[in-house]
Amino acid sequence: MSELPDTDRARREAGMRTRREVLGDAHVDRAVATTTPFTADFQDFITRTAWGDLWQRPGLSRRDRSLLTLSITIALRHWDEFALHVRAAVTNGLTDEEIGEVIQHAAVYAGVPAANHAFTVAAPILAELHRTPGS
Repeated sequence: MSELPDTDRARREAGMRTRREVLGDAHVDRAVATTTPFTADFQDFITRTAWGDLWQRPGLSRRDRSLLTLSITIALRHWDEFALHVRAAVTNGLTDEEIGEVIQHAAVYAGVPAANHAFTVAAPILAELHRTPGS
């Protein structure tokens, strides 16, 4: 990895590129299209800070960051973010079995009810991602 972006503009550009690579164009296009004057500063903040700074750091791979993000969103019971990051985890190379292991592991540290719900949220997303066209 090259050096980290060092200006707000560079972080914004790197963040948008990474955000699109990890979350997909469709999700990012929806987020951009629904940005309002009320949410614009927040969208800029997460693009620069989460995606343009944190996700650019060389200390962890995107795959590792996905493992952590799944775990944290389960523990905090942030189900919309968890669902979004199940898709991102597959994009970043995690298998269904590995995602299941993250959820299983979270049962001990974040609670069985959280893990149970995480399986409920993840299952249809993984099924959709692996569905073949026309099936």
